[in-house]
Amino acid sequence: SLYVSEYFSQSAQKLSFYSWYGNAKLFHFHVPEDTVLLRWLLQASRGKGPECTSMEITVHFRHGAPPVINPLGTRFPANATVRPSYNISITLGTAVQNTTFVNVTTPAAGDWFIAAHLPEAAGRIEVKGFSTPCPYMFQADMFVLRLTDMPVLEPGVPMPHTVVSPAKPLHVKVFVPKHAAGMRFQLSSCVTSEQRACTVRVLLGSITLPQSFQRSLTCTGSINCSLALDSPPWEKWLQIMVESLGAANASVSVEMLASFTVCRPGSTSSFLNFISLNQSQAGARPGAAGSSAPAAGEAAHNASGQRSSCLQSQPVVREDLDVVSVRYRLLNGPSVPVSPLSPSLLLLSLNTGTDSGGSLVVNLLLNKTSVSLANATVVACVSAASPVLSLNATQNCSTAFSQGYPLSVSTSAAEAMLIVLYPQTDDWFLSLQLLCPNGQGGCSSAEAKVTVFAYLTPCFNDCGPYGQCSLLRRHGYLYAGCSCKAGWGGWSCTDDTKAQSVGTQTLATLLLTLSNLMFLPAIAVAVYRYYLVEASVYTYTMFFSTFYHACDQPGVAVMCIMDYDTLQYCDFLGSVVSIWVTILCMARLKKILKYVLFVLGTLLIAMSLQLDRRGVWNMMGPCLFALVIMVTAWAHHGAKRRHCYPSSWKRWVFYLLPGITLAFIAISVYAFMETNENYYYTHSIWHVLVACSVAFLLPPRDKHKKPWAWSQKLTCRYQICQNDREELYAVT
Repeated sequence: SLYVSEYFSQSAQKLSFYSWYGNAKLFHFHVPEDTVLLRWLLQASRGKGPECTSMEITVHFRHGAPPVINPLGTRFPANATVRPSYNISITLGTAVQNTTFVNVTTPAAGDWFIAAHLPEAAGRIEVKGFSTPCPYMFQADMFVLRLTDMPVLEPGVPMPHTVVSPAKPLHVKVFVPKHAAGMRFQLSSCVTSEQRACTVRVLLGSITLPQSFQRSLTCTGSINCSLALDSPPWEKWLQIMVESLGAANASVSVEMLASFTVCRPGSTSSFLNFISLNQSQAGARPGAAGSSAPAAGEAAHNASGQRSSCLQSQPVVREDLDVVSVRYRLLNGPSVPVSPLSPSLLLLSLNTGTDSGGSLVVNLLLNKTSVSLANATVVACVSAASPVLSLNATQNCSTAFSQGYPLSVSTSAAEAMLIVLYPQTDDWFLSLQLLCPNGQGGCSSAEAKVTVFAYLTPCFNDCGPYGQCSLLRRHGYLYAGCSCKAGWGGWSCTDDTKAQSVGTQTLATLLLTLSNLMFLPAIAVAVYRYYLVEASVYTYTMFFSTFYHACDQPGVAVMCIMDYDTLQYCDFLGSVVSIWVTILCMARLKKILKYVLFVLGTLLIAMSLQLDRRGVWNMMGPCLFALVIMVTAWAHHGAKRRHCYPSSWKRWVFYLLPGITLAFIAISVYAFMETNENYYYTHSIWHVLVACSVAFLLPPRDKHKKPWAWSQKLTCRYQICQNDREELYAVT
């Protein structure tokens, strides 16, 4: 046998603390066919700074779709069936780098996904630039060992093979045809090279994570041993590995035989169904009434053929709506006839490679008037790769190498729903069959009508009223996740364990909006002291801060008067410009110079906020530069007057020191105390402290100006004038 090794790598990603699925970093790989060994090389590293501490990284694996994880222990939607993911932990202790290997023998071909994340986020709101977070990096590489000439086992043809040694197992594969109801594998003529009784172990199927249903068979001696499989995966290659359990230097000769039981489906679909679909979309057409007779004849033929077929395949049309958004339409109408003789089968195709990033929703609704028996039950099963064809016997919804999702409807519970989160890339099947209370013989002629609604959506129920559905991307792969708010949690934001009540949400909105009214005293002081430009800036800041926080709320108490991004930008701009004009006003510059700095600084601040809205230097830069100007101006005034400026001790004690103290407390609250839980009152305190500090820090008005002397400033008015000048007349 010829083995070929291949190597696949992806760029490293910076890990994040976990609060929702978007914080998990996803890696997407494709395992080729005939792979006998898969090895993951996981490399984790951290920075060398003092802020870097020991950290535990959690890595999840899954075949066919992104892993469904729940690090926070929240609740999933009521009708969602979740199986735990396979995960390992990588610890970064004293060493700054950790390398871990994960081996998977006989892995399933197709898409494999890895998701890595840090522990739960602390919830603290950090100002960008005040602290340097420690970088934690993670990279996943994949090595595969592939067999280039894997022998093919022909169905129904005995094939002799030799296992060279226990260290070199034998790999063969067999193709499973469509409509295969069962498979039987038989091993015979097991003889060692020393003509002794042999012991071999046979592994059928490939390993898939998080759950693997690989089947094992141990054969001892020369007697025949066999294994029967129900519902093997349709139209796929099935790997079979035979390994010797005997002596290390002895080869083993075996003979293998694979046979299939094929199920003949009933002919329920025809070209006339497609014609009826077009007519329903485009309206009535000439000659449409003439197609009723052939359709009725075909329906009679289908009814007579149910007894001779093992399943009734219903035609389904896949309709792509958007990214990770698909709707399935039944050509014969939404109602599916279900009988007790053979299951009705619907194909839900999710094999494009781009469908595994959403949620598959299947809804069943029983028509109670269509069931002739009161105690009859319609059982259903949603499975991948192959359908369940023995619902009347087992009712456990399992196939040869996977476990399906069961559903049932009856007259007492006429509706059932199933949500499959991140369905694996494959053909999915919905099987339905009617079960009678007294056995199948008592209701052979009964029939039930079940309405089926099936669709693929990015986020179930669009994450509800307290969540936002976000489309995430890793290279060319798209998947969706819910970001919850107002204390709600869970995969679809349905967990209300820590949810805020409507009263709490209303209180948060009122605090964050009404706290901006504390700018009214600052505006009044500015107007009283003739700082009209400064008062206009404070009014602008108060207005946009109020309505930005009214629009920024996570719950139901929300009001947006314009676009959210516009409100946020205007709020940030007004806040920084308010600090800028206040400090320049305290500098006591000449008017022309002060207004030039007002305009120039505002333009530069607007530019910097457009580049990085949340950068700390967007606020600290103008503050420091304005403080330098103020200190320089005060030093100039002090040197000119030959005493300290401001000269009044009352000005320092009753105005400047209280204003500076309030400003420092506000900055401390804003930078170090805000978290997601206390944001609504700590940020409200920030509003109050900043507004009060502005009222204290504004300098007094010029002494030559009279308070509220508006009439002297208005030059555009009517006056009654008297001309006392003597007029000289020239006499000629």
